[in-house]
Amino acid sequence: MRVTIADVARMAGVSKTTVSRVLNTRAEVDSSTAARVREVIDRLGYVPSSGAVGLARGRSRTVGMLVPSLTWPWMGEVLQGVVDTVEAAEFGLLLFTCNRGTDSVEWFTSQVSAGAFDGLIAVEPEDTLAMLTALHRKGLPVVLIDDRGRHPEFPYVSAANREGAAAAARHLLDEGRFRPLVLAGPLRFGCVRDRREGFDAVYAGSGRARDPALFVESDFTEAGGEESVRRVLREGRDFDAVFAHNDLAAMGAMSALRAAGLRVPEDVAVIGFDDIPMARLTQPALTTVRQPMRRMGETAARMLLGHLSGETYPGQQVVLPTSVVVRRSTTTD
Repeated sequence: MRVTIADVARMAGVSKTTVSRVLNTRAEVDSSTAARVREVIDRLGYVPSSGAVGLARGRSRTVGMLVPSLTWPWMGEVLQGVVDTVEAAEFGLLLFTCNRGTDSVEWFTSQVSAGAFDGLIAVEPEDTLAMLTALHRKGLPVVLIDDRGRHPEFPYVSAANREGAAAAARHLLDEGRFRPLVLAGPLRFGCVRDRREGFDAVYAGSGRARDPALFVESDFTEAGGEESVRRVLREGRDFDAVFAHNDLAAMGAMSALRAAGLRVPEDVAVIGFDDIPMARLTQPALTTVRQPMRRMGETAARMLLGHLSGETYPGQQVVLPTSVVVRRSTTTD
């Protein structure tokens, strides 16, 4: 039978709260009592649960993380950054997805009500920002890993979308590509608007303003990127490069170009955004704008853990730099 905190308290002649205070090295327990409790713990072989360790401090020493799905290509990098940071601080992690729609959300909110975790890191599932804001207003510490440019009222970590797209434009111009086709994500996302504006500003500043006909709103999927390029080719629109707002769409674009007998990069250069692990494995390897996904997870976790330790948030917004990773899909050098 598993030894419980009640067993330790009974044998040591103290309350469960006193045992928990000893586990948490609280100074208000006198030394002789603490020594007696530790001797009983050792004799019984008691292994404390996270709930017992957190009882005296009123915390679970657990962080929650809410994500749309674990199948997103870059989610593993974000999650690894969170896990590394949380575990180093000796916190646990409860992971929630929204794979089952409203059922998943209801389960998640029940765990919030039960106090299962002390604070939340979120990669916002669609249509949950209002819920996250309400939880924050009720006192739950929340940090958002902001991949959509939502700019909430609580702290968040994001990547430099405008600057990354501008760097992509400068790279294409340096390669002599003056008629780029832009495969955007859904325009309701702020990150998409930022990428569009950053990219267009560089072309306009070079005196080669982009052709508005060479802009397609897609859906961040490989199939969407492929179909968008097929449609533009059928319509006879001329372009010498593709800037896709994520790597999956860029991979779809390369498939469509190959099917049409066009060479990458000789006929059409292709650049993506994210630098997911698959980007270096495409044929040719994909030039892309790298988002520091693992660092985003690490930064969000540090912000939340710091707040739980009584520190103030380092700022409402932390923007991490992006960079262009040049591979063979844009250059033959």
